[in-house]
Amino acid sequence: MKIRSCKFIISAVSPKQYPQDEMPEIALAGRSNVGKSSLINMLLNRKKLARTSSTPGKTQTINFYKINEEYHLVDLPGYGYARVSKSSKEAWGKMMEKYLTTRDNIVEVVQLIDIRHKPTQQDIQMYNWIRHYGFKGIVAATKLDKIKKSQRQKHISQIRKTLEMEREDILVPVSSINREGKEALWEVIGNAFIQKGYQITIEEASEI
Repeated sequence: MKIRSCKFIISAVSPKQYPQDEMPEIALAGRSNVGKSSLINMLLNRKKLARTSSTPGKTQTINFYKINEEYHLVDLPGYGYARVSKSSKEAWGKMMEKYLTTRDNIVEVVQLIDIRHKPTQQDIQMYNWIRHYGFKGIVAATKLDKIKKSQRQKHISQIRKTLEMEREDILVPVSSINREGKEALWEVIGNAFIQKGYQITIEEASEI
């Protein structure tokens, strides 16, 4: 997908702060330190649009990015960081649930899972949660560059088995470092828009 423009819109903690333009949205969910910010920057051909942090669990808001003046990418708070207080975890959970249950223009939710590790119980809960709310539950298996090519299928199979994914369920291995899987993930996102009836401009991307 060709990125003609992209910009950060707002960090929201409640529905009244969400953008009111009713553009369709693709949401990204994942554990803290799974590489969401890096993936967003890679997908959008930007280096610092989404801020990366060395402190897991720092993202405590829902961050909206407007792409091509046509749709939003939405970065949901990272989950699963042990040092975050119980009250913070509960607040973030309610924040995400409010977003998923009240936002009518969500096209799809992409869940990021570190390909190197077996999905945690929280990953499983999030995947089931996403499916419960009527989304396909697309999985982007991040940090592909961190494992040997000979080990890829083993790790992919482990994720699919742990999440109890069906054969037709979508999993895209991707690396924010070498951009492998980038176009495959954009193709999946583009198809999600098409299936929901949104007329999004889809063009072949040119690398920057």
